[in-house]
Amino acid sequence: MQFTVNAEVFVVIVELEEAKRELVGMRPDIEELSQALHIQALTAKVEELEQTTLAPDFWGDQARSSRVLQTIKQSKDTIEEYTDLKSRLEDAIALAEMAIEEHNEDSLPEVKSELADLKAQAERMRIEALMVGEYDNSTAIVSFHPGAGGTEAQDWCQMLYRMITRWAETNKFKVKLLDWLDGDAAGLKSATITVEGPHAYGFLKSENGVHRLVRVSPFDAQGRRQTSFASIEVMPEFPDLDEIQLRDEDYEFVPFHSSGAGGQNINKVSSAVRITHKATGIVVTCQTERSQLQNKETALRMLKAKLMDIKIRERLDTIEQIQGNKNNIEWGSQIRSYVFMPYTLVKDTRTGYEEVDVEAVMNGRLDGFINAYLKYITMDKAK
Repeated sequence: MQFTVNAEVFVVIVELEEAKRELVGMRPDIEELSQALHIQALTAKVEELEQTTLAPDFWGDQARSSRVLQTIKQSKDTIEEYTDLKSRLEDAIALAEMAIEEHNEDSLPEVKSELADLKAQAERMRIEALMVGEYDNSTAIVSFHPGAGGTEAQDWCQMLYRMITRWAETNKFKVKLLDWLDGDAAGLKSATITVEGPHAYGFLKSENGVHRLVRVSPFDAQGRRQTSFASIEVMPEFPDLDEIQLRDEDYEFVPFHSSGAGGQNINKVSSAVRITHKATGIVVTCQTERSQLQNKETALRMLKAKLMDIKIRERLDTIEQIQGNKNNIEWGSQIRSYVFMPYTLVKDTRTGYEEVDVEAVMNGRLDGFINAYLKYITMDKAK
C-alpha cells in the first residue's frame, strides 16, 4: 500500500516538473511579447499624454480631449494586462517549485489550470499585438447577405450569422441586432449586428468577404450536392462620422413594418426604416429601436459608416467621389470555402489556413482563421 502511494506521488511530481518546464519556457515568449506590444513606448506615450491633460486649454477642444483620454485608457489597459501576465507567470512558477519541493500533489490541478490560462492569455495578446490598424479597437458593424440561389443561399447566410454570433458570445463580446429580414422559406435575406468589445473590428475584419458552401442540400428531395454563396460585410464604427454631411435630398427614407426574426426580439410595428443613398444605391435598414426616430438615427449612422468605409478603402478625398461598386457574391470572389461533403474542410483562400472540423468552425471556432489572417496582412504590409 505504501508503494502505491509513493508511486502516485511520483507521477504527480513528474507532472509538476513538466508543468514547471512549460511555464519557465514561456519566459522568453513573454519578453518577446513586450516588444511586440511596444510596452516601453506605450509607457512613455502615456506619460507624455498625461502631461498634455494638465495644459490649461486641454478641455477647450472636447473632441480632441476625448480622443486623448481614450488613447491613455487603451494604452494603460494594454500595459496592465501585460504586467499582470508577467506577474502571474512568475507566481505560477513559484507555486510549481514549492509543490515539487513539498511533494504537494494537491497543487497539481491549480498549476495545470494556471498554465492553461496563461497560455490562452498570451496567445490572445499575441493576436492583439498584430492589430495595428487605425480602427482595430472599434466596434464592428457586421452585415450578412445571401448570394443567388434562393433558399439555399439564405439558409447558408443564417448559418454564417450563427457562426459569427457564437464566436462573439464565446469571447464575451456584446452583440446587438440592428436589422433582420427573414428568408423566403428558411434562413435570412439580410441581417446586421454590432459587435462591441476590445478590438472587435480588429478580430472580425478577417471575415469580410464572400463565403462559399458545398454540401448535400437539405432542401433537395434528390439529395444532390449544392454550392451556395453568402457575403459578410464588416466595417468599423467610425468615431468621426460627423464630418460626413448627408442632406435630406441625398437619400430616400421609407418607413415599414418590422418583419421579425425567428426567436429575435424585434418590434413588429411600423417603426422600422429603410434608407437608400441615391448616389451609390447603398441600402440600410434598422428595426430594433423602439421608435422610428431612433431607428432613423441608427440607420443614418450605418449609412455614414458604409460611406466612410468606402472612402477609406478607395482613398477618396470626398464622399461625393464614391461610386457604388461591389463584388458579385459568386464563384471566384470567395475568401473561404466550407466543404461538408464528400469530405469536411474549411479553407481560407487568402492565407491557406484550414481546419477539418467543420462543425466546430460553424459553432464559432474562428480564432485560427483570425490569427492566420492578421499574420497574413502584417506580412503583406511589410513587403
